[in-house]
Amino acid sequence: MGGGDTQVDDGSRRSQRQQPGGPGSRPRSGRGGRRRRYVVLGSRPARGAAARTAGTAVRRAGDHDGAAVNRGLRVAAAYAWRLLLLGVAVYAVFTILGRLQLVGVALFLALVVTSVLRPLADLLARRLPRAAAVALSVVGSLIVVLGLLVLVGGLVAKESTQLGQEFSGGVGRIQRWLEGAPFHVNHAVLSDLQGKVSTFVSQHRSELISRALSGAGRLVEVLTAAALALFCSFFFMHSGDKYWYWFQALLPEGARDTWGRAGRTAWRTFAGYTRGIIIVAASNALLVGIALFALRVPLALPLMLLEFFAAFIPLVGSPIALAVATVVALATRGPVIAIVVLALIVVVGQIEGHVLHPLVLGWAVRLHPVVVALSVITGSILAGVVGAVVSVPMVSVAWSVLSELRIPRTRPEPDHPGRSPD
Repeated sequence: MGGGDTQVDDGSRRSQRQQPGGPGSRPRSGRGGRRRRYVVLGSRPARGAAARTAGTAVRRAGDHDGAAVNRGLRVAAAYAWRLLLLGVAVYAVFTILGRLQLVGVALFLALVVTSVLRPLADLLARRLPRAAAVALSVVGSLIVVLGLLVLVGGLVAKESTQLGQEFSGGVGRIQRWLEGAPFHVNHAVLSDLQGKVSTFVSQHRSELISRALSGAGRLVEVLTAAALALFCSFFFMHSGDKYWYWFQALLPEGARDTWGRAGRTAWRTFAGYTRGIIIVAASNALLVGIALFALRVPLALPLMLLEFFAAFIPLVGSPIALAVATVVALATRGPVIAIVVLALIVVVGQIEGHVLHPLVLGWAVRLHPVVVALSVITGSILAGVVGAVVSVPMVSVAWSVLSELRIPRTRPEPDHPGRSPD
């Protein structure tokens, strides 16, 4: 029995020595010790994974409570700050263009002249040297425009005395018309209104004169812009394609094809829009001129020219010009003729919107009328009349370029240095 007790005691002592925390234990080196350290260190990632699992559970619980930011809001915020930066860049561009408005208008007019006269110059270049063909196109067109303006000014100066008498009598006719049926406006109200208008003109005469003088200063700026436009258009028609391919040569080789596609599409859209809007404006002016001559309304030719230039502002330009014609018809020919001219606004608007624009501009510009209206209003707010004129072609060019670049191109088109971008 004594030996058995000794064995038990020895076994208990061995078991105590084998326990890590038992009395008499010593840190052992070798494979056993390393294994024990591995177990202790390996328990830490287990605790980290448990913490992450708990955090995920808390986040999921917070999603139901609305405490966490969902994916839609994060995406909206990402788009918001990008759009904010884009808006700042656009505002900076418009601010710079506002400072350089004269140069911008001149370049725009030069592009318009180039798009209109380039086919004529190419046709004359078959028989004449390129420089002579371009000079003949520019000078001949300038003579035609100046001759038309001189003709209109001569007609206005010739009829000024008669028009003054007709307007004086027309105001009296309008007053009697308003006093009769169906309006029955009191004579005292009309006299008081006429007196207020006369008083306003007499009190603000100096301000009106200063505005007229500032208008004369604007006339100088317009003439300067026109001269610069003619100067630039000459070189654009003569060697504009060389300028474009010189610019492409400055770009990285991988970007030349993309810029070439964008440039050709932009020029094709701009030239098509410019030529088309001139055809639409000429058609509107011809219809208005025929109607005014048939109704024997004075200043038919100047009103016809006003309709031509006003048609360059889509949707709103033509009605404004016809409203002026209605006032002239009311003052000179009476209310019946004025109502007929007012009905002409509706007829011309329907012909322009449903026949001329789809037929002439449909292949070059495909913009919804809402987009056109918003573009005109936004352009007029940003840059006045100039913005209203240039807004629609700018939007048309931008949309055409984006549509072209969205089409995948498998093979790049070869560059032809002698070919025009259009």
